[in-house]
Amino acid sequence: MAVPKRKMSRSNTRARRSQWKASVPTLVKTVENGRVTYSLPHQAKVVTDSAGTALFMEYKGRKVADA
Repeated sequence: MAVPKRKMSRSNTRARRSQWKASVPTLVKTVENGRVTYSLPHQAKVVTDSAGTALFMEYKGRKVADA
């Protein structure tokens, strides 16, 4: 495991940590059956029945996996 040779100053530590920023995810707005949903692009979505039970996963209108 790498061990630093010298102690890092408090200002340098805080300057390094300040560079880590959370980014806002890009959401895609879709309308299905009169309901507006937001989802992440290029990800499979879970198809559910009327009771809310997961049936399978779908991507671009095609079944890609069983749930």
